[in-house]
Amino acid sequence: MPDIDYAFLADAADARPGEKFNILGGGVSRIGGRGFPLVHPHLALVVGLVVTTTEVGHDHEIRFILLAPDGSQVAEGSGSIRAEGPGDGGDQVVTFAVDFWNLAFPAPGTYSFRILVGGSERKRLPLVVAGVFPPMEVQSPETGGPRRLDA
Repeated sequence: MPDIDYAFLADAADARPGEKFNILGGGVSRIGGRGFPLVHPHLALVVGLVVTTTEVGHDHEIRFILLAPDGSQVAEGSGSIRAEGPGDGGDQVVTFAVDFWNLAFPAPGTYSFRILVGGSERKRLPLVVAGVFPPMEVQSPETGGPRRLDA
């Protein structure tokens, strides 16, 4: 069964099997917004699947599940991927990207992207979803006027 060499989240990705891949804003591990439910416009999940010579030419089922901090399912997707090539005795890494559009996160917390290959979980990626609030203002003792706490 194929294994996962690498997996990460990015703002955007162009990954076509058998070619180089391009990443914009790779290494996403935290997102935030002003309110909940938080709708995030786009995340790309980039996966490098290691395929051995005997696995070349066969379909491999891939499944993705996004779980909320309480364990409830937020989103999922599945498909199959097939590595093609000469089968020269070495392992191949097949890189692909999955786009997630307008994901709705119901509450803050640590979410988990689960990646399954052939029905078996192979990788987990945590994603912290936090609230972002405007800076507070307090009275400055020096001037008597407002002062931002983040200044």
